[in-house]
Amino acid sequence: MPLEAPLAPVAERVADLNARYKHHLATAVLEHALADPMVGSVALVSSFGAESVALLHMLSVMDRTTPVLFLDTEMLFEETLIYQREVAHKLGLQNIRLIRPDREQMFARDSAGNLHRSDPDACCALRKTEPLQNALVGFDGWITGRKRFQGQNRATLEFFEDEGGKRIKVNPLVHWTPQDVGDYITNNRLPRHPLVAGGYPSIGCAPCTSRVAPGEDARAGRWRGAEKEECGIHFVNGRMVRGNPADLSDASVIVSDDGFGSDDWAGGFEPLGAARTADAGLDLASDAMPENLAGLLEGISLIRVDFPSFADGRGFTIARQLRLMGYNGRLRARGHVIADQYAMARRAGFDEVEISADLAARQPEDQWRARADWRALDYQSRLRGAV
Repeated sequence: MPLEAPLAPVAERVADLNARYKHHLATAVLEHALADPMVGSVALVSSFGAESVALLHMLSVMDRTTPVLFLDTEMLFEETLIYQREVAHKLGLQNIRLIRPDREQMFARDSAGNLHRSDPDACCALRKTEPLQNALVGFDGWITGRKRFQGQNRATLEFFEDEGGKRIKVNPLVHWTPQDVGDYITNNRLPRHPLVAGGYPSIGCAPCTSRVAPGEDARAGRWRGAEKEECGIHFVNGRMVRGNPADLSDASVIVSDDGFGSDDWAGGFEPLGAARTADAGLDLASDAMPENLAGLLEGISLIRVDFPSFADGRGFTIARQLRLMGYNGRLRARGHVIADQYAMARRAGFDEVEISADLAARQPEDQWRARADWRALDYQSRLRGAV
């Protein structure tokens, strides 16, 4: 349903929606999400994974014409692709939109198809988060199948989330248990993903998904052996956000391998394209194109890359590209970066992170220091020939 005007900020609408629907069941939340003018136009994003059929069936009963975005990373199990077609046909879904990575970006960043081995975060950004963000342009919200039982990063989910002030995320199944999902699938005689019976309770891309042993967490087979729990499409400010993101103007704590410190940069910052002064640092937006800086990097001592949202991961890609272009000055990630992302930032090429005083208070220095042991397979040091 189109949004009503005048509009309140996303955070205010999310707070109102959660207050109004906090005691509703999943079906009611989904029904309201499809019709409530406070939500606006929505799409359901589905992996067609182990539990996806429950929410897809629920949607098909209410409105089969709702857009369903299916992210084909081009590394999915063949069983998933077959299952997607089977489920779409059985449920009569009329608006499946197949989302794939950009061809030019694939050629430029993963022409050999092995980026997942050296840098799984960059691979997820290329194949998942960036295509999804492009596909969501024009929508006011999107529906997910996430649930609180799926891990600590999802343990505090609400029905409605503020995605960085851009749009609303709707999570109708947050309170469901594994038993609820299983019962729904059984009671509605829905087809199960064929890999579930083979020990895959959570299914992503084939190279990064392994079988789960009895007693293990259901998501233990995702990125096994890596310090990674999420692909990145479900993060704002690196966490589940239930309000306005912190104002970036409050960012005043500099995080490095030595812990917290004050900002020692006195030269100020100028945006790309502005007339430059000799001692100024360069501010890059999260959607900046590093190739536009070719021939302009010499003499820039500090580049700061904005992280207004972790949803697309492009800030990390920008850092990698700048290092590959030969930039050897300081690189700083600024904004919505949390302690769990520090090692990723350092491996991508950042020297430091600039965060708000509020975030520093919520995530004390010891949490950041615990992630400072990132050097073993350091991307930045390899580029510089230091290891």
